[in-house]
Order: sequence, then C-alpha cells, then structure tokens
Amino acid sequence: MALSMKRLPRASVDAALARAEHYRDLNQPEEAESICRDVLDVDGGNQRAWKLLGLALTDRLPTHRVGLLEQAVQAFERLDDEYERIYHLGVAWERAAKAHLERNEAHSAVTAFEHALKLYEKAESMRPESADPIVRWNRCVRLLSEHPALVAAMKAPREDQVHLGD
Repeated sequence: MALSMKRLPRASVDAALARAEHYRDLNQPEEAESICRDVLDVDGGNQRAWKLLGLALTDRLPTHRVGLLEQAVQAFERLDDEYERIYHLGVAWERAAKAHLERNEAHSAVTAFEHALKLYEKAESMRPESADPIVRWNRCVRLLSEHPALVAAMKAPREDQVHLGD
C-alpha cells in the first residue's frame, strides 16, 4: 500500500496549533513539530506555527540530534516581528548551550551562552519594557557565574565558535 501525507484543512489551522501547544506542554515536541509542519504546508507564513516549530525543535536539543539548532534558527528567522525573531534566536542559543552543558561540552556551552546573551541584549534594547530578555539574560549569567564547568571553561583559552561535541 502506498502511503501519502494528507493536507490539513485550512479551517483547522487554529485548532491544530492549539494541539501543537498542548503537545509541547506534555513534553512531546516531536508531535508538536509534526503538527506545525502540517500547518506550514497549508499556510507557509503562519507566524504562530514558525514560533512553535522553533520551540519544539529546541525542546529536542538534549536528544543530541544533529541539525536541530540549525532548523530552529531557520524557523525563528521566519518570524516577521524583529523583536520576536531576535528574542527567540536567543532562546535557541540558550537551549543549545544547556544541551552542550548536559553533554559536558563546557567550552561549546559558554560560546552558545555568549551568543544568547548578545541576542537578549539586542532584544532588550528593542523592547525595554519587556521582562523576557532580562530574565533569560539573568539565568544565563547565573549559570555562567555559578556552574563549575562553565566557570573553568570561561577561564581557559578557547576558540570563539561552537563545536558539535568537544
């Protein structure tokens, strides 16, 4: 039997995206990703779907799958609102840093945190009234200041790029 994908009815896009959010809440990012891709197949400019897709991809970063950060960055780069784009790119880099840290790749984690901090700083300058980039900035700084492996990595000589595995 030949199998083929079915196209999501345009009228069900909002309900499908609500379902994708629900799957993210249930820590099932693969399900959310699949739904977002179905929505984007019908409505390629759907901003909510691009944001949810990027977040679902970053939810999966600890799984070690190569290419997830790049896919998340591509999804967030599709966001029309510059603040949302910059802020969510910061989220992607922060989550990548935490995934590196979980894999004991402290040097790559530090570099990824630094990318996130630059993006959060830019987002804050765009919307100084928003707490989101500030609380994310502070979490990154706390980790960089307190986590022994990150403190040691910051003191050691290093290259200014992220490697996929130290």
